[in-house]
Formats: sequence, C-alpha cells, structure tokens
Amino acid sequence: MKNKIVTPEEAAAVIGDGDTVSIAGFVGIGTPDELLLAIERRFLDTRQPANLTLVFAAAPGDGRDRGVNRLAHGGLVRRVIGGHWSLVPKLAQMALDEAIEAYNLPLGCIAQLYREIAGRRAGLLSRVGLRTFVDPRQDGGRINRATTEDLVQLMQVGGQEWLFYKAFPINVALIRGTTADLAGNITMEREALTLDSLPAAMAAKNSRGLVIAQVERIAAEGTLDPRRVHVPGILVDCVVLAKPENHMQTYATPHSAAFSGQLRVPLDRIAPLPLDERKIIARRAALELPPGGVVNLGIGMPEGVAAVAAEEKVLKYLTLTAEPGIIGGMPQSGLDFGAALNPEAVIQQNQQFDFYDGGGLDMACLGMAQTDAAGNVNVSRFGRRLAGAGGFINITQNARKLVFAGTFTAGGLDVAVEGGRLHIRREGRSKKFIRAVEQVTFSGSYAAEIGQPVFYVTERCVFRRVADGIELTEVAPGVDIERDILAHMEFEPLVRDPRPMDARIFLDQPMALEHTLLSLGLADRISYDAERNTLFINFEGFQVRTVDDVELVRREVEKICRSIGRKVKLIVNYDSFTLDPSVSDAYFSMVTYLQQRYYATASRYTTSAFMRLKLGADLAERALAPHVFETLAEAQAFTAGREEVSGGG
Repeated sequence: MKNKIVTPEEAAAVIGDGDTVSIAGFVGIGTPDELLLAIERRFLDTRQPANLTLVFAAAPGDGRDRGVNRLAHGGLVRRVIGGHWSLVPKLAQMALDEAIEAYNLPLGCIAQLYREIAGRRAGLLSRVGLRTFVDPRQDGGRINRATTEDLVQLMQVGGQEWLFYKAFPINVALIRGTTADLAGNITMEREALTLDSLPAAMAAKNSRGLVIAQVERIAAEGTLDPRRVHVPGILVDCVVLAKPENHMQTYATPHSAAFSGQLRVPLDRIAPLPLDERKIIARRAALELPPGGVVNLGIGMPEGVAAVAAEEKVLKYLTLTAEPGIIGGMPQSGLDFGAALNPEAVIQQNQQFDFYDGGGLDMACLGMAQTDAAGNVNVSRFGRRLAGAGGFINITQNARKLVFAGTFTAGGLDVAVEGGRLHIRREGRSKKFIRAVEQVTFSGSYAAEIGQPVFYVTERCVFRRVADGIELTEVAPGVDIERDILAHMEFEPLVRDPRPMDARIFLDQPMALEHTLLSLGLADRISYDAERNTLFINFEGFQVRTVDDVELVRREVEKICRSIGRKVKLIVNYDSFTLDPSVSDAYFSMVTYLQQRYYATASRYTTSAFMRLKLGADLAERALAPHVFETLAEAQAFTAGREEVSGGG
C-alpha cells in the first residue's frame, strides 16, 4: 500500500477469531487506546473477533477501565499471557473466575520472547524464574485450573538448571508511535518509552501476521529522519491516527517534554517527603545506595528512595533506571510510572532486561507485601487478588544487592517520630512477616545459595537474609524487640546482636547522605595492580570537607598499603576532587605521612588546569614534588619511568 492510513474500524476489522494479539504499553505509556476502543466496539456490535489470545509484557492499563481492560468481555478473550496484572483488574477477575486461560510470566522474559519469535527460534532459555511460582515445579506461571498447557519447561544445560519459555506465533501486533508517514515508517519523538514495538512488530511479521500502529500525527512520505524511525514501514501493515484523548503520553500526563527528552527541567524544586513511615523506610534504603552504581527502584514504597536522593543531592552520584528502558534521570510514580524526568537514554524494554539479567544492576530496591521465615517474598498474588510479578523476578534474581522496602504491618498502621524516636500509635491489622508466603515471587533460599546480599527494610527494623535464615540486624530507637517486632511475626527470626538504626533517619533534617555515600565508597576507589606494584586511587568527584574525611582517607589508604607490605607506585585521579580550604593543611600533612612510609613514586592527574596549579602549589609548599599531569597516560608514563621520587601522593 502506498498509503497505509486507515480508520480505527478498518484496522479492527483485520483481526480474526482466535488470533494471538500482542499489545504494547507500560501503564499508559505506549498503550494504543484508540485501537483497543475500536476492537471493543466491533466485538460489542458483531461479537467478533472472538476467542483472542492476548499477550503483553507490562500491564497496559490504569487499574480501572482504560487500556486492555477494554477487552475484558466474555467471548472476546480466550487466553491471556501477561507479565503484570494489577493494572488490568477486569482481565484479572476473569482469570481468577477461571473464565479464561491465564499465565503470569516474568515481564522481561515476555519482552525477550518477542525477539525469539521474530527469529523463528523455539523459545527463550533463561534462569529467570527458577525456584519461584514460574518454575514448573511450582505453578509454571499458570494462574488457574483452566490453564493446562505448559509454556515453561525445566531444562538442564551445562550441568545447570534453566527455564525454557516456549515461543508461539503472533498473529497481530498493536503498537504505538508519535509520527507515521504514508509508507508506515514510525517515529517516537514524543513518546516517553520505545518499549518492545520493534521486536513485537518483527515477531508478528515473521509469524506471517499483521502489524497495526497507532500514532498522533501523519507526515508525508520521505520526510522522516531515518535515524528517528523506530519501526520501519516494511513491518507495518496499517496506521491509525488517534484522537488526542486516546493518545496521552501517560495516563496522568498529556505530554511532558522532560519525559521524552525534548528538554531538561530542574530537579531541585521537588518537595521533601514528610517524616513518616514512608520516608523512614526510604532513608534507610538510601543508605545502601552504591556510589557510582546503577540502581533500579520499584513502584510503591521504593519510589521514596528517589525523593530522598533528590533531597540529599546525591542523584548525581547514581544512575537510576526503570525496567521499561529508562537510563538516568528521575523515575516517576503513580500513573506516570515508567517515565522519567531528564532521562539520559531510553532503550528498548527487552534490551534493558538483557542488561538486568546479566547482572548490570548494582542494587535494586523493591516492595514487599509478604515475607516468610525462608526470606521468600510475595508481591504477585494474595488470595483473590492478582497483582502479577511484572519485572520483579528478573530484577530481584540478578541485582548485585537487593533491598526490599515496606512497612512492618499493613492496614491502618499509624506511627509518629518524636524526639528522634519512633512511636507506634496504632498497629497495622495485617502481618506481613508470615509463616509461609502465598506465592513465591522471590526465593530467599536461592539468593542465599548464590551469595546475594538481601535486606528487608521496615520503619521499625531491618532484617538480612543470612545462610541460616532471616536475622534481625537493626532496630529503630523507641522500638521494643519483643513488644513491637516479635509479637507481630508468625515466625521467630534470628536475634543475635541487633544494633540501632542510624539516628539521622529519625531527625527532621537532611541526613548529609552525600558525605556518607562518598565515604562508604572510598574503599572501592582504591585498587592495586600487584604485577606492576601500582596503587591507583580514584578521587573523581570525591569531597574532603572535614578532618574526619582526612582521617578516613588516611585510614583506608594505610590499611591497603600495610597489607601489600612494600612501597608502591602511586597514581591518583583528582578530576572533580574537592578539598575544603579549612582542612587543606591536615590533608597535605596526611599526604606527607603516607609518602614517607608507603610510596616509592607518586603522580597525579586532572583535566582541570586550575586543580593542577592548586595541587602543584600546595605540594611544592610542603616540599613534595609536584608531579601533576593532565591525563592518566602521562601519569602512568611518569610512574613507569621512575623508581623513586622524593615527592608525595
């Protein structure tokens, strides 16, 4: 077709009875509501199409009526394969009533499965889902008794257990973009996410199926920048122009240029959270943030960690991410969840999960609804309530460090902070630390076997998964262990020698988290090359403001030098290093002390001409040779060519 633009009704008419239809969308981002409305209208008028299989990775819905909720009609849907269910409650109710076949598979695995279907491969091989309800030894991802086909198989490969997610053809892919030309080329310049539009379109096309795109504007053929085309026209069969109300950027925001990267907004105007249980939990979780690390924050309670990081001005030391493809910026919450203010990059959802599954996350902070004595966590199903796992399983199984965040009890909990102490004015009606979770969304025993650090953070205490179970490690000031903790648990945790939670968490003022994170990260800034006998210190972005900071540097450097047992060649990166003038003398006295005892040679480098002059002058004033270079290569060349110098480091 030279002109692929059709009406919503014409697009809906090409979907046949029994088709498998993949639907894009993450909450309201990328959700093709104009197309979904047209399908619903056709079914209500003609009872066609019937018996569809719906496939979606995230939940394209608002928790009420929009998105895929529009298709929750008896006879319209026969089977649903979804990653997240809480925002599609009408479909979830059909699944719970056994009116349809229904699966809950990890969001990331569904996103990656599109790519396998596109390549005509048998399916996806992954370790994601082992020892959870997705494992065939538990439920195999099946939601009800009406669901009998095995879509997940347990396999042994190379002596290890793997899960195999079966591929299936996609007959129709519903996608969304910003602009289409008459040939069907699709750009996404005003979208907050690109999601899986390209691999889903390829999966449908290579299944000999159809691709239908919803856009908000039409361009003449040949006028689109080819580098901005996310889905080429060769994959697209027809295009529908949406009404503005059916093509909002998110369900909460018609359009934000800061979500789509068209401009950047200041983040220093974000109001601090009030000092309640949410902020207490977020502050304690924030103490685990890795300086320079890549972090994922889940929906709900963990969203407060981003607000705390903004208040404490430490966002610049982290890269926050969100599972649909956001890198950097500040992830949003509520019906804006999935978008971010000022993102550094937006990649495809399946690519994000490739990164996550491979261990790219330094830390993840996610919610917890139920936790048991084995450290298992359930966030996916509670009796007659079906939430679904979403990206939870992918993220929790593969992050280097894991923090679960949530209140200790639920339902009416009322706490107050007075005088730096926590007061529980009314206990929650429901226990969250129970004997056995209803569904295993995260396996505590599997985490222990692979050596994954796991913390369970609440407003009154902190637990950690250790080799022999769940240990109580921290208690809030004002909290009695017997009365306020153990009495409200259905199992007995390990109680050895719990320490008080950091007192700063319970004060109505900033915690000086910037200083804490940089201090905690100092040990990771020091590395030693034994073959070359070279000690490297990375002070990039590091701040020395107090005498305590000076002492911290001395202590960490001296500790590693003593362990080496001989004088080393030192190289120091001083890029973006900050030294408060009030402690300059103490700092360079410390440098002199370390040089005399531990350094054979020393060189420094920084791209800042001002810093080179300042360091050179301060070192020369103290009779330390001012070997300060512009690049690492120059510093390395100097060190390699000198056996000993009289200067300091």
